[in-house]
Amino acid sequence: MELLWFKSSHSGSEGGECVEVAETGEAVLVRDSKDSNGPHLTFEPAAWRAFVAFAANARV
Repeated sequence: MELLWFKSSHSGSEGGECVEVAETGEAVLVRDSKDSNGPHLTFEPAAWRAFVAFAANARV
């Protein structure tokens, strides 16, 4: 199965430190956009949703 990876809409086009995300039916995968053949992190969908909600409300 080929994964469909998405880059954040907050990522610029000048390169830098960006992540890409792909979803399967059972997991959310996260990788470094500059190293598409490198390792990736795997999250349960509920854990990923909780992280995204937390990050959206974080004040940094």
